[in-house]
Amino acid sequence: MNELKKKTGKPAEKKAAKPAVRAEKPLKKVSMAKPGTMLFPLPAVMVSCGKAGEDANIITVAWTGTVNTEPPMVYISVRKSRHSHGLLMRDREFVINLPSQDQVKALDWCGVRSGRMVDKFKEMNLTAAPAEKVGCPIIKECPVHLECKVVSITELPSHDMFLAEVVNVQVNEDMLDSKGALHLEKAKLIAYNHGKYYPVPRVSMMRFGESVMKDSTKKRLDAERKGKRRAARRRG
Repeated sequence: MNELKKKTGKPAEKKAAKPAVRAEKPLKKVSMAKPGTMLFPLPAVMVSCGKAGEDANIITVAWTGTVNTEPPMVYISVRKSRHSHGLLMRDREFVINLPSQDQVKALDWCGVRSGRMVDKFKEMNLTAAPAEKVGCPIIKECPVHLECKVVSITELPSHDMFLAEVVNVQVNEDMLDSKGALHLEKAKLIAYNHGKYYPVPRVSMMRFGESVMKDSTKKRLDAERKGKRRAARRRG
C-alpha cells in the first residue's frame, strides 16, 4: 500500500468485502391432506350442446383436453347430474367454444347456473349460431369453435367422459394472417387455475423445439418477443 501511495500520491483503495453468501435451505415438500386433481392450469371452455332452436344449452368445462392427432380427438368430462349430461347422451355431439377474456363473466355464470332453469344464451346475451357439421349451435361471440361427434362414453364414479372426434374447426377470420397461418394469441384465451380464471399471455416464453435451435435462431426469436412486449406495454 505504501509503495502505491508513493507512486500515485493517493492511498490505495480498499476492496469492498464480498457479501457472505447464505446457503439456501432445501425446499421442503409436504403432502396434501388427501390426493386430488391438481393438474393445473387447464383450458376454461364453454361447451354448447342440445338442438339449435330447441333446447340448446351451455356448460362450462375445465376437464377437457386432446387425446389423439389423426383423427383429431378430444374429450370432455361432465357430471351425471348436469342438465347437459342428458343432452350429450341423447345427441352424442357438442361444440367446444374457446372464450376470450371479454367473456369471462359468461364463462363463470354458465358454470354455476343450470340450463334446466334458465336460457343461458338469452341471459348472457350470447348468440347461438349454426355449426357446419353438428346439430348443436356454436357460441358466435367466442373466437374458436371445435365441432365434435362423440365416439365413446366412459362411465366414471363422479363424471362421464365423452370421447369425441373433431369434425370441424371455425375461427375468427382476423386470427389468420395473409398466408393462412393461425395466430391463436389473438384470441385472448383464458386459463383455469385452482378455482380462478387467468388471462393467457399474448407473448410466449419460448416456442416448441426452441431449446435445440441454433443460437442465431434463438437470438432472432428472442428479439421478436422483446419487440412484442414493448408493443404490448405501449398499448397499455
